[in-house]
Amino acid sequence: MIAKPVAILGLSCFYHDSAAALVIDGKIVFAAQEERFTRKKHDESFPANAVRHALDYAGISAKELDAVVFYEKPLLKFLERILQTQLKVWPRGFILFHRAMHEWMGKKLWIPQTIQKELKYKGPIMFTSHHESHAASAFFCSGFDDAAVVTVDGVGEWATTTIGYGHGKELKMLKEIHFPDSLGLLYSALTYYLGFKVNSAEYKVMGLAPYGQPKYLKEMRELIELLSDGSFALRMKYFNYEYGLTMTGKKIEQLFHEPTRRSESPLTQFHKDVASSLQALTEEVMLKIAAHARELTGSENLCLAGGVALNCVANGKILKSGLFKDMFIQPAAGDAGGALGAALSVWHRKFSGERLSRLENVYFGPEYSDPQIDEFLKAEGLPFEKLSEQDIIEKTASLLVGENVIGWFQDRMEFGPRSLGSRSIIADARNAANWQKVNLKIKFRESFRPFAPTVLEERTADYFDLDRPSPYMLLVADVHENRRAEIPAVTHVDGSARIQTINKNQHPKYYALLKAFERRTGCGVIINTSFNVRGEPIVESPKDALNCFLNTGMDYLVLGNCLLKKTEMPVERLKGREKYLKAFQLD
Repeated sequence: MIAKPVAILGLSCFYHDSAAALVIDGKIVFAAQEERFTRKKHDESFPANAVRHALDYAGISAKELDAVVFYEKPLLKFLERILQTQLKVWPRGFILFHRAMHEWMGKKLWIPQTIQKELKYKGPIMFTSHHESHAASAFFCSGFDDAAVVTVDGVGEWATTTIGYGHGKELKMLKEIHFPDSLGLLYSALTYYLGFKVNSAEYKVMGLAPYGQPKYLKEMRELIELLSDGSFALRMKYFNYEYGLTMTGKKIEQLFHEPTRRSESPLTQFHKDVASSLQALTEEVMLKIAAHARELTGSENLCLAGGVALNCVANGKILKSGLFKDMFIQPAAGDAGGALGAALSVWHRKFSGERLSRLENVYFGPEYSDPQIDEFLKAEGLPFEKLSEQDIIEKTASLLVGENVIGWFQDRMEFGPRSLGSRSIIADARNAANWQKVNLKIKFRESFRPFAPTVLEERTADYFDLDRPSPYMLLVADVHENRRAEIPAVTHVDGSARIQTINKNQHPKYYALLKAFERRTGCGVIINTSFNVRGEPIVESPKDALNCFLNTGMDYLVLGNCLLKKTEMPVERLKGREKYLKAFQLD
């Protein structure tokens, strides 16, 4: 008798970036964030749409699941950390206490019942700890037989930073730093001080940092006590997040001698220098943690996860340090990836399942067939050109040369925060004007924000100081000086770039596009940015892609093998930009 496949559904929700991941016999079958379906950025709600798409894709019902796993332990989080923290800072924490009671009594304490109700599911419901989920998402996707595993984020139940060791099917947590001491919350607090949105815009601070100098590193060191082994304690007099509705207050303003920046107000050199100083401190802390993990575990491999692992500049510094021979960073390093880690953890812990090989791509979301796209476009009544797969690649490559900006919608959607060639906006990296055109006329975002390059994997070393693939945009490296003038639209102000490499096995159609572009231009690099406007989740469906195309300055849209040209669109369909942009809250 053939054994029934083991199907495990991992869930993360009720904080931010909710997601669902379906693992069958240890293989990742489907994974997606809920925001892509609801069109609500960082949606925290129960991932009902993501679950439905996952089960439909696999052709199974919830009744056929062997386990549902939640990515953290809510009772531990509420009864210990949240209540104890509010009692410690009482009465200053009364407002947060009242809010926490309302939220947790309303839904968060009843997660098993919610899962049963939403899924009509009566099977086992399991829980992993928050940082165990992060660690499992990295180690069990790394392909390493053994590795040091470092997770760093805001906070889970109690842990904010962990060092673990993975070997074979085993994963053990060795050291932890606990709330309120948190590198992730320190970064978020300074993000708030700089006038950006917490849990959403930390990457803006990273992009702003190269415009400044670390002139305020002395003040940054006043915020934290850092030991040689990477352990640290925050000086909490500068932070409000234990008891207040803001991250920082007057004392941090006194430290830096400047008030908290108001959102959307002008950015001065002071703000750029603070961002640079924060980034320098973050890199220093991460390097010390990584060095201690190497010493503690003895492994030559490193796995990273947690929100701070999305700091690709710090990742690049760890790689360049030579502390480890190899690194793997979970592409969905934030809370969404916790859904995947929870499922993989239970697969190994309960079912003693076989290990995955190294994760080769993250195209785990929905896909739309050519017949579905044709039917959609015909129903919309819009003119389009239908081409063969080879012709659409050649035509798009020709259109890319120069100033055209193209929406590129293909195959299965990416899992995680990055567009990697399935839901991407692409343009010619050789044209310096494309940087501002895409920023201001298409993305409607701040002009200082850099764009990532996609480079043919075999040509990586020709353009960048990087000796290995970087398929998930999680490493920053310098652009070679003799290449910076060639690809100015993806060369940041400090001469660096956040790199995505691509090979023909990861995404054959996207790789073929870059090869076709290279044949025409001799250049193996293009701009790749997420297919959305500021404040909008990355597009999921042909409808989402069409809406973004019609209401921005994009020149062409490629949906599967269908090509749409902006100048051929009916005028009345191009008048909804204001309404479209208002639908999304600025991040």
